[in-house]
Amino acid sequence: MGPKTAQKPNFRCVLHGSFRKHFGEIKKIHKLFTDAGIEILAPALSEIKSMEGGFAVLDSDTEKDQRMIELMYLHNLRRLGEDGFSYFVNPEGYIGKSASYELGIAQISNVRCFFMGKPADHPAYIHKNAVWKPENLVDYVIKRGELPEPQIKRNERAIHKLWENLMVPGSVVAVGGIIEYEPAKPRKEKEILLVKTHKWGGRYSMVGGKVRRGERLEDALVREIREETGLRSAVGEHICTFDQVKNSGYYISGIQHIFIDKVVKVGSRRVRLNEEAQDYIWASPNAALRELPIEPNARHTIELYSNLNSQKHSNILKNVGML
Repeated sequence: MGPKTAQKPNFRCVLHGSFRKHFGEIKKIHKLFTDAGIEILAPALSEIKSMEGGFAVLDSDTEKDQRMIELMYLHNLRRLGEDGFSYFVNPEGYIGKSASYELGIAQISNVRCFFMGKPADHPAYIHKNAVWKPENLVDYVIKRGELPEPQIKRNERAIHKLWENLMVPGSVVAVGGIIEYEPAKPRKEKEILLVKTHKWGGRYSMVGGKVRRGERLEDALVREIREETGLRSAVGEHICTFDQVKNSGYYISGIQHIFIDKVVKVGSRRVRLNEEAQDYIWASPNAALRELPIEPNARHTIELYSNLNSQKHSNILKNVGML
């Protein structure tokens, strides 16, 4: 069975910026994105009706209370979905007061944020792949069919971690895969892929990661495997769902980590690791359990997977009268 054909992304965007200073530029980008097939949820394409204490009220605004106008604007962030993003129109770096507030809400809500320029009037942390001229961002999205992924500067890993921790909700859902390669020779044992990472103290673990807001589990797993290994995959049966094992080396008190692990089939052993892992190995499940240092969460899943395969093998032998 080949990999499932991915649905065409539904790119949605909320534009942010100083309406008082940059509304003309915001309207230009609104048109640019719309013409490229990116749906703009806010602002509505209208004119500024009035300026009240530096706050721009649009013809399309149905409320008079500035707080209500701002909150209704921010509620569009909830409609973005997995292929949605915020774009900050900040020529010369200027974001402005209202857009600074919107940036804080967007970041803590785990919305992907991109900027016309590096913020100059705001001490916000942004990763090194967050600044895109609007034309370049449109070109990237059209050619690749996806949004740019975050990139972290080596000397900013500590600050990125602090920033990332602010966005972690009370519960984190992570999906992982027993990546299974079946050799052409029928008698040769199946092999599974494990990766060694600093995250787990140099121990081996499975490939996987956090599920994004609005993302389906299978889509998240296929995406993570593609990003981390370069492999195309097809998701198979569910193995287990469990709370993260305490004292496993990456346990964070006060946050519930839910792991959902599945079998994933691949047709190649040719792995291209990204920066998240330092090494990888293909091994049979039993050999991996015997010989490799595996972090406890992955070991739990591999043991279940190995037991399920043993049970299937026994059932086959029973059916053919060999047991």
